[in-house]
Amino acid sequence: MNQPHYILLPVNPFFILLSLVTAFLLNMLPWGGWFGVPDFVALVLVFWSIHQPRRVGIGVAFFMGILMDVHDATLLGENALSYTLLSYFAIMIHRRVLWFPIGIQALHVLPLLLLMQIVQVVIRWIVSQQFPGWFYFSESLVATLLWPVVTWMLLAPQRRAINRDNTRPI
Repeated sequence: MNQPHYILLPVNPFFILLSLVTAFLLNMLPWGGWFGVPDFVALVLVFWSIHQPRRVGIGVAFFMGILMDVHDATLLGENALSYTLLSYFAIMIHRRVLWFPIGIQALHVLPLLLLMQIVQVVIRWIVSQQFPGWFYFSESLVATLLWPVVTWMLLAPQRRAINRDNTRPI
């Protein structure tokens, strides 16, 4: 509890857009066959749904899900449904999560990411009767481990002071 709390600057909407585009481009890289590579769009959507629920909500999650459906050539609406549920539940718990330290926040994010992947697996199983295997869920574990890094990176522009002064404590 002795850690300093910073007053954050307002987030720039262009930075939110840039982070979502960067996450989408990271998902487009050809490492789709590797186990443990997280869904960067889902991770960034959870982050912004928790930190800025009025700017990044269910509509943005649905749009990003449609883009991922088109990119992955999956059943249209599979990622859209899972991202929408992910954003909805992240917005539901956003006030609670922000009270905890980063490590506990990651433990709150893990069930959300697992739920997203369970929805995707259920949809794939209903359509094609195929189960991707238990290693498929390692993506959520890796994304949970990346939560402190993503939080630090995405909050960094908001932590800087406009007029830096060494005599001012905040």
